[in-house]
Amino acid sequence: MRYMSRAWRIEYEGALYHLLSRGNQGNDIFKDNRDRKIFLDTLGEMSERFEVEIFAYVLMSNHYHLLLRTQHANIKRAMHWFGTTYTQRYNTRHSRSGHLFQGRYKSILVQNDAYLMQLSCYIHRNPLRAGVVNRLADHRWSSYLSYGYGRKGPEWLSMDLILSQFKSLDQHRSYREKVQKYAKEEKRLLEDLRHGLFWGSQLFVERIRKQHLPSKFDSSIPHQTQLAKLSDPAAILQSAQRLLKCDVRSFVQTERVTGVDKEKRDLLVYLLWNGGGLSNAQIGHLFGISYSAVSHAVRAIKSKMQHDGNIVAKFNQLNSQFKL
Repeated sequence: MRYMSRAWRIEYEGALYHLLSRGNQGNDIFKDNRDRKIFLDTLGEMSERFEVEIFAYVLMSNHYHLLLRTQHANIKRAMHWFGTTYTQRYNTRHSRSGHLFQGRYKSILVQNDAYLMQLSCYIHRNPLRAGVVNRLADHRWSSYLSYGYGRKGPEWLSMDLILSQFKSLDQHRSYREKVQKYAKEEKRLLEDLRHGLFWGSQLFVERIRKQHLPSKFDSSIPHQTQLAKLSDPAAILQSAQRLLKCDVRSFVQTERVTGVDKEKRDLLVYLLWNGGGLSNAQIGHLFGISYSAVSHAVRAIKSKMQHDGNIVAKFNQLNSQFKL
């Protein structure tokens, strides 16, 4: 028997989440528009009952996406109630029993309000990416029509925070134009998806790790194991030096590192510096160099990356190992 690994639910007051869940074995979670209406009504009840602010949603045939904020540290309780309640209502209506959703919902923690605009565009474009419609205006079951055209949406839908980012008189038109052009920006957003668990910077990951990763992490929760390992600079260097075919110990032991070895060392220094979780002094200690030498190494790699595609490719290969 194959057991599903446990999910890591990080909870705190004011936490932002991008949530998604699929139908069991890829099956549909809606049979008709009445089911979709029941789903949205249940979502509204969850919002009121658990004081959850919902910014955006999209309903597809076999999955959904939500963008929300919890006022209390209660995402587990809220989503358990929601999933159970909608499943019960769906099963009763269609005279069936058993699971409706495929295991546990996926939860991605969002760094701050700055990501809300980008994620709302990403969520709303889902029907286009899936080839369900040619025009987003033709997909009725999302919050896009409310944002992009000012259509009346559910009372519980909170749009002010995202629309307030537009200073034009016609915020709905500005949002519509933003979404229409957003395909070019999606790649940059996806670069900020870290460990399959966070939308944000590496510094944000480190902060969450320090505040929420248990000192004795649970090996049955893959994300805890992964984050504990990948956030450890020694573990990062051990993996990175294998890719570059070098040995950090030799850099420390050698009085003067030159040529190809210096480029590899500087690339590793830049990798840790770019992560944002360590100070220059801490990075220097790992390589046996001063904090000012770390600054020199960072500047050297930045300069090379402007005209050397090979360096860029090596860094991207290294960086990709520590994001999912």
